[in-house]
Amino acid sequence: MAWVAGLAVFAILLTGWRKNARAQPRAPRASLGPDRVPHEVVHVVTEPYRPAGPMRRLWAALAGTGLVVVLGAVLATIIAFGLAIVVTTLTELLRR
Repeated sequence: MAWVAGLAVFAILLTGWRKNARAQPRAPRASLGPDRVPHEVVHVVTEPYRPAGPMRRLWAALAGTGLVVVLGAVLATIIAFGLAIVVTTLTELLRR
């Protein structure tokens, strides 16, 4: 295990050794190149924000709860199946 830990430390050191992409200086924003054309900004009046009604909030809460229950059941099934395989394998190894 010390060999694997040493390889992990070596990989971390090698990863930190490289320069990342942000190490290069950025081009100034003020200079617009030939491929950059300024955009015209159009101001338009929009309707004000309306919060969701109580029925929509209730539906969102029920749908979120249903999704969480289904996701929890799927995860519990996958974890239980994996643990069953591990326990079965280990008991077979101990019987030998």
